[in-house]
Amino acid sequence: APDHHGAVSAPHVVIVGGGFAGLEAAKALRRTPVRVTLADRTNHHLFQPLLYQVATAALSPGDISKPIRSILRRRRNVEVVLGEVAAVEPDARRIRFGDGTVLAYDWLILAPGARHAYFGRPEWEGNAPGLKTLEDALEIRRRVLMAFERAERTEAEADRARHLTFVVVGAGPTGVELAGALAEISRFALRRDFRRIDPRHARILLLEGGPRVLPSYPEALSAKAARALGRLGVEVHTDTLVTEVDAGGVVAAGQRLAATTVIWAAGNQARGLVGSIGAPLDRQGRVLVDPDCSVPGHAAVLVLGDAAAFTHDARYDVLPGIAPVAMQQGRHAARVVRADLAGRPRPAFRYADKGQLAVIGRGQAVADLGRIRLGGMVAWLAWIFVHIAYLIGFANRILVLFQWAWSYLTFERGARLITGVWRPEDGADR
Repeated sequence: APDHHGAVSAPHVVIVGGGFAGLEAAKALRRTPVRVTLADRTNHHLFQPLLYQVATAALSPGDISKPIRSILRRRRNVEVVLGEVAAVEPDARRIRFGDGTVLAYDWLILAPGARHAYFGRPEWEGNAPGLKTLEDALEIRRRVLMAFERAERTEAEADRARHLTFVVVGAGPTGVELAGALAEISRFALRRDFRRIDPRHARILLLEGGPRVLPSYPEALSAKAARALGRLGVEVHTDTLVTEVDAGGVVAAGQRLAATTVIWAAGNQARGLVGSIGAPLDRQGRVLVDPDCSVPGHAAVLVLGDAAAFTHDARYDVLPGIAPVAMQQGRHAARVVRADLAGRPRPAFRYADKGQLAVIGRGQAVADLGRIRLGGMVAWLAWIFVHIAYLIGFANRILVLFQWAWSYLTFERGARLITGVWRPEDGADR
């Protein structure tokens, strides 16, 4: 393919998405004789497993994110483009950006991530934000902190109770971690900061449509997590489907729950971009990929991470949308490109399952490491070690470790800033 000077250049690999999968693919292609263009709608890589800590004021956005250009500055064959990809045109081997510009490719690695799914009720999003981006986290942080401020200024007991009720919908890892963090904020971080309310009276409800929390974990660890949440004061309600969400709260299992703050952690769906390929999709909008992670009928297109439904592992119906899967698929995509260049058969993707961890609260976590299953302080320390190890950048690791140590010793949350435009529902003008 000719470059912008008209000369013949190396084969072109385009990566869409600077998350775990896309970033690993770009890194793994460092010594491969290709040019790489990584396109993303934001300029930063986000460490999503700790996004809930930004939403609950434990960390600041900069602690868990880093500019993509900075991460890849030493990869001389990688170019970074800021822009939102609107469509894939696989027959023409190009992608089209929202501004109408196009970019041709020899291989396309699609890893655009996922967004929250409302099961056919998109109108719920305004009253129950999900947690996928920094903007989501800052909005949730704002709503949580403003709820306490409104309760402080409210005279009516019913209104005060509504402001001090927090509903988390969905008891997967994100929902469990959010509920535990909200309980810790109210029980510890804020307990001496207000004069007219006692934040410890806040009510945290975790609603799960299935029979148990952390449904992907073994039953014993799910039960352990539920007990730990109970000790923190979280009210766990399983077999409780949400049927309505509005500005005043939710309706769940036929019961009206009045709450100012509702947070959605109940489901994901792939971003609409993958639908433009014309490939078969599953119910969550993910591409049903071949064993090498390519799109059926379009071998030059590989789909990874949350956007892919990988059904070729006998241990899983579909591989879970977690960081280790995405990172391993990113490295696998680079192996596929190298195999094609060398004229060798493509390898099939093999996931090395390293287990899963979920934190509940201070000194409380659960870890499913295959034959080893842990709970309590040991699992919590393992969770800390793993997350520090996977954070991008030495400075971020040191900052986050310091923040966690300070929070553990003092019960403080250092990022309790209310930002954004003042809204009528917030009360009188400042």
